[in-house]
Amino acid sequence: MQTGSCLCGGVTFELTGPLRPSVGCHCIQCRKTSGHYVSATQVDARQLSITKDNTLAWYQSSPGAKRGFCRVCGSSLFWRCDADNGATSVMSGTLDGDTGLTTAKHIFTAYKGDYYDIEAGVPQHRDD
Repeated sequence: MQTGSCLCGGVTFELTGPLRPSVGCHCIQCRKTSGHYVSATQVDARQLSITKDNTLAWYQSSPGAKRGFCRVCGSSLFWRCDADNGATSVMSGTLDGDTGLTTAKHIFTAYKGDYYDIEAGVPQHRDD
């Protein structure tokens, strides 16, 4: 089991079972919500248990997708696509302690900021 939370502790959650390797997303929405690019693992609906949701809010960021965040501290926590049957991307930086995760790939690199480089050796996809 892996635990996680927002910065202020108003939202806490538990993840069970295997976690997908992290994916770095450089799309405009991820950059705007995080202040950089997003690194996220993903779990199916049965693997995510939100144990405290006092400050959890959801924002419909695009048709068919929404983002979960803390309305007090602003932490970006989740991304969920309606078409994925409850699968939820969980921001890797919100997880407590060691995760054992690695970065599998970077997506939407056509939109990456000019102020950083992507590490060599990790696959990059310009538009996906």
